[in-house]
Amino acid sequence: MTSWENRLTEAFRATGWSKAELARRSGISYDSLNKYLAGKVERPRGDSLPRLANVLAVDLDWLRDGIGPNTPSTAPGTNLGTENLTQLGGNAETPASPADAVLETVPNPNAGADYLIRFTCPEFTSLCPVTGQPDFAHLAIDYVPKKFIVESKSLKLFLTSYRNHGGFHEACTVEIANRLVDAAKPKWLRIGGYWYPRGGIPIDVFYQTGQPPKGLWIPDQGVPPYRGRG
Repeated sequence: MTSWENRLTEAFRATGWSKAELARRSGISYDSLNKYLAGKVERPRGDSLPRLANVLAVDLDWLRDGIGPNTPSTAPGTNLGTENLTQLGGNAETPASPADAVLETVPNPNAGADYLIRFTCPEFTSLCPVTGQPDFAHLAIDYVPKKFIVESKSLKLFLTSYRNHGGFHEACTVEIANRLVDAAKPKWLRIGGYWYPRGGIPIDVFYQTGQPPKGLWIPDQGVPPYRGRG
C-alpha cells in the first residue's frame, strides 16, 4: 500500500495544476504543500487533508489511509462527499480576499441529468479600484452541473470576500464566473451582474461559457434593466 504522500502526488498530477494553483485552491501554504509532497510530514494536522481531498475530488479515506476507491461515492443513500467539506457547519471566517477564498464542491447527486442551478446574490458589494468607494450589484448565477455542484456556504464566503476587494464591475463579474468554472467544471454557466449606478451610469455585465445543453429550461433571471424613478 502506498503512503499518503504518494496518493497525494498521484491525485495532484492528475489535475495538471501547478503547486501554486493547488495552494490557492486548497488554502494551504505553498511551503506546507512542498513538505507534504516530499513526504516530510507523517500526517498533516487540522483540516489540511479534508481540504486537499475536497479540492482534488478524491475520497478522504483513500487519501488518508488508502482505503476504498479514490473517488467519492455517489450511490443513492451513501455519503455524498460532505465529509470533505471544511466550511459548512463550522465557524469559517470570511476570507481576506477572493484569492484566499476556497470554493468547495460535492459530487452531483443527479449526474445523469441536465438541470439548472441558480444562485442569486442581491446585495453583492466590492470596491472601486480607483476611489475605494463601495459598488453594489445584484448577481444572478445559473449553471448546469457535471460531476460536481458548488457548496453554497463556500460560495457565500467567496462572494463576501469581495467587500474589501478593489475591482471594476467587468473584472469582478467575469472573475466570479471563472472561479466557479475552475472549481466545479460545469457543463454550462452564465452570470448576470446587474450593478447599481455610480456617477449616474448603471453598468450591467453578462457572461456565459458557451451554448447551454439542448432542451434545458432556462428561466429569465428576472432582473429588470435599471430605470431609476422612470
